[in-house]
Amino acid sequence: MDFIEAAIKTSSEGIDTLVAILEDFGITGFTIEDSQDFTEFLETVTPHWDYVDESLMKLLDAPTIIKIYLVNNEQGRTTLQNILRKLDELRIHDVSKKLGDLTVDFQNVHDEDWVNEYKKYFKPFPVGDKLLIKPSWETCENQEHRVVLEIDPSSSFGTGSHETTKLCLSCIEKLVKPGDHVLDMGCGSGILSAAALLLGAAHVTCVDIDEHCITTTRENLARNGFSDSSFRTFCGNAISDSRLADAIAAKPYDFIAANIVADVIIAMRPLFHRCLRPGGTLITSGIIGPRAAEVAEQLEEAGFTICERFELNDWVLYRVTL
Repeated sequence: MDFIEAAIKTSSEGIDTLVAILEDFGITGFTIEDSQDFTEFLETVTPHWDYVDESLMKLLDAPTIIKIYLVNNEQGRTTLQNILRKLDELRIHDVSKKLGDLTVDFQNVHDEDWVNEYKKYFKPFPVGDKLLIKPSWETCENQEHRVVLEIDPSSSFGTGSHETTKLCLSCIEKLVKPGDHVLDMGCGSGILSAAALLLGAAHVTCVDIDEHCITTTRENLARNGFSDSSFRTFCGNAISDSRLADAIAAKPYDFIAANIVADVIIAMRPLFHRCLRPGGTLITSGIIGPRAAEVAEQLEEAGFTICERFELNDWVLYRVTL
């Protein structure tokens, strides 16, 4: 599989604005290269060093860049076109160039390159009180006797390291009860589904708009020892496809996890209402801080009661019920 790497040139001041925009498009994985951060690093660290490599010093003059990676298919190219249109709008209104050039450089990245890159940084780590997230290619000691969740996210969102996923995993280990039927809306790599089953859920329903995510989810659930009888998968847009929505909502769920983005959570309120049994639990995450109040208001208008709000590095999760 090929990916499109899009490197957006911006400024240190423009990082927060662009990150918020990218997250609204559902992009939560990116890299940021910022000369200001490197300057602060040098000021803090280099007094203790005798030498700094000349190639590193070149970063002082490098532009600030945000890199994103999109699957090179119709869905990925459509998302990219929408982002480029948004950048054009910003460029027109940003007369003072506060946000930087907002130009974009592209290159193709092969699947092998992507895999090798993220494997360098993805190591086993604990989440919450019970879970240990372990990449499938790593070995590790489990001295605390945690529940080991083995994951290979491939190119799908969901290693467990992102704040929104950590928030969801921590809630799942506290709230999912033995025998629960769980809906994982926007399943990505399937990490939340795997966690629910490992912690006692009887069955999970996994939904994503990206077919690659469904394939990865099935592989990861099998990797953790679960057969097809423990889960079912749906691929498609449950907002626009009424038949898909009907199939998902055929039976009520005890627990729903929706780690998506604010706009999609708002749009899916009627479906969540149909799917959640009375007294069941819905957790919604993928919500950046500035959008949190809006999402809460929309959920309450749809008939949900907000029970708790959790926050981690300006990412918000709501626990709600009917």
